[in-house]
Amino acid sequence: MLVKVRAGAQLSAAEQEFVECLRSYPSTGLAAVDVHVGVHGTRQIDAVVLTPRGLTVAEIRGFGKRQSGILNLNTEPWRISEAPAELDDAETSPTDRLEQCVYAVRTKLERALQDPGDVCGVVVLVPKRGAMVRPARTAIRPGIDVLVANVDDATELRIYLEGFAAGTRSWPADRVIQAAQVLGVQPPPSRAELLADGFDEVRPTPLGEVTPSPKPPRPPRPQRPAHAPGPQTRRQQAGAWGAVVVAVVGMLVVFWVIAKVFVDGSGDSGPEPVGTSTVTPAPPPPTSRNCFPFQPSC
Repeated sequence: MLVKVRAGAQLSAAEQEFVECLRSYPSTGLAAVDVHVGVHGTRQIDAVVLTPRGLTVAEIRGFGKRQSGILNLNTEPWRISEAPAELDDAETSPTDRLEQCVYAVRTKLERALQDPGDVCGVVVLVPKRGAMVRPARTAIRPGIDVLVANVDDATELRIYLEGFAAGTRSWPADRVIQAAQVLGVQPPPSRAELLADGFDEVRPTPLGEVTPSPKPPRPPRPQRPAHAPGPQTRRQQAGAWGAVVVAVVGMLVVFWVIAKVFVDGSGDSGPEPVGTSTVTPAPPPPTSRNCFPFQPSC
């Protein structure tokens, strides 16, 4: 695993133990230790680990003394068997601070238009070497886990980092480089380092997903030859002759009607007989009369 520790970082004993665990893993991943995000880099995060399957934020806590026993997370503070767990920085809750760091990382990437995916978080408890704390892994809620790991007992941490996010390998080298630039990882990883560590050059096609191949050009549709009429059947021939006969009979009937109308009209219009005309007598011409004065009817 590729580990990048910020220059000038003052690591605690537990953080140094955590870095040694990561460097011993043959797993593919980029672990950025002592990352500063938030407004003007005011939020200090112990570690951000990017693997081909996702991203997780780590809150690292060591022990003030050697403690062994059964880890109980249902009480405040946490307990190792019957005694309170004497953790570093006991004034702050490990899970509360982890949730704040997870939110800061997700917000930083989203504001830079980077898709963070499902950001997980883990509290890594690093006991003194030789101490035995069980269970080695406990899920507080989905996406938030508590792991117990040191150099002598780091199997559970390795299993978590190799498969904490189920799914396809969605973080190729270029995407990791972009996320590292947004988070201000120092020193920044190079593309050659990530490829040598095992990151994919490009995002592989998920299992079951078929990349659509370009469709070949559609061949032109062959033109269908003109349909040649076949020989007429007897029924078709009889129908054709019937239509001809009907047309001829219709024409003969029309001609007969026209001829009958013409003959009848010519018989009614004969010459008027002589001597039957009536002469109106003309009125007689007026005659002048000599009348004397006051003569009646004159």
